Amino acid sequence: MAKLRFKRFVRAGALATLAALAFVALDIRPAVAQAACGSECGEPTPYPTYSPSPTPTYSPSPSPSPSPSPYPSPSPSPDPAPAPSPSPSPSPTPTGADSSGNSIRGLANQRFNQMITNRVLGTVLLGVNEQVNCSDCISAFGSAGSFSAGIHGRKELTNNLSLLAGIAYTHYNEGGYKVTSAPIGAFALRYDFTDWGSSRPFFDVGTILTPWEKARYTRSYDTSLGPVSVTSSTNASNYAVYGRAGWMRRLSPRDEVAASIEVWQLWQRVSGYTDGAVAFNPFDAAIATGTDRTSLVKIGGQWTHLYGSNIEANINGGWVQSFASHSGIVATVTGNGVVVPTMGNQGWFEYGGRLGFRVQKGWIVDLFANGTLGPQPVGNTVHGGAGLRISY
Repeated sequence: MAKLRFKRFVRAGALATLAALAFVALDIRPAVAQAACGSECGEPTPYPTYSPSPTPTYSPSPSPSPSPSPYPSPSPSPDPAPAPSPSPSPSPTPTGADSSGNSIRGLANQRFNQMITNRVLGTVLLGVNEQVNCSDCISAFGSAGSFSAGIHGRKELTNNLSLLAGIAYTHYNEGGYKVTSAPIGAFALRYDFTDWGSSRPFFDVGTILTPWEKARYTRSYDTSLGPVSVTSSTNASNYAVYGRAGWMRRLSPRDEVAASIEVWQLWQRVSGYTDGAVAFNPFDAAIATGTDRTSLVKIGGQWTHLYGSNIEANINGGWVQSFASHSGIVATVTGNGVVVPTMGNQGWFEYGGRLGFRVQKGWIVDLFANGTLGPQPVGNTVHGGAGLRISY
């Protein structure tokens, strides 16, 4: 029984072996046929094998192009031109034309002061610090404050008529102007009613002449870039005539008093000029030749007293009022055109005094002073000096 089972097992194994060999033979044959056909036929259709298809990538649909605008599109801007090399910025334009024009008024004030100062210096030559009636004399003098040197005196022509005269060489300055090389001459006639006794009237008529002088005037004004001061030179001349009526009284052999009223007419001729050269003067000026003038009235008095036998003193003073004043300035000023300043009327006080020391008979050393007190343009001034007076 066991033997039978073994035979069946062997028989089943043989059958299985045969079946496996047959399967292998069948599998090898198509492979050989494929190799042989590849050299004789077209590309064989391969045995389909599974290959997964690639995953499709998402591509967005193209956006629609915009419809053309009905208006023409602007042409492209041209390339900008190359920037020029920077140039230096211009200097700022200064302002100050009004101040420059107003400075012409300052010139008018200077010239008015010049007329008054010239007159004050001239009156010294006419014996303003001396008594009304005295003996013939001559005096040499010099003064400071305004430099002046000269001679003056008086000469009795008749018992009633006397000549007063003098000449001096002066330099003076005040308030922005300066006068040099100015010769002053003056003379007057005095009529004294001596036959009326110790209380009597007297009259003077006279003139003061300065025919030529060098003058420098300074004009100052402000601009936005700084102040400007310009000094210019020119020539000038001064003339004055006057009349005086007064009353004097001999109080004693040592005292004499007098009161008077004077009327003056003054002229001043100034040659034309232009501003002097300075580094910065944007609003320059040209001044035409012109004549200044003014009229004056003076009411004053004086007192002369002899102390002992050797000292003599005199004081004098008076109020002066100007009227009908006129400036001869006609200026052409850059930025303003033609400027003609006006000159108003003004009042001031004039004073004077003298101390005389009799060093010996007929020889007297004098110390004197004269000046003004008042608002500008006359202002406060003083001119003092000394002299040697000889009586004969």
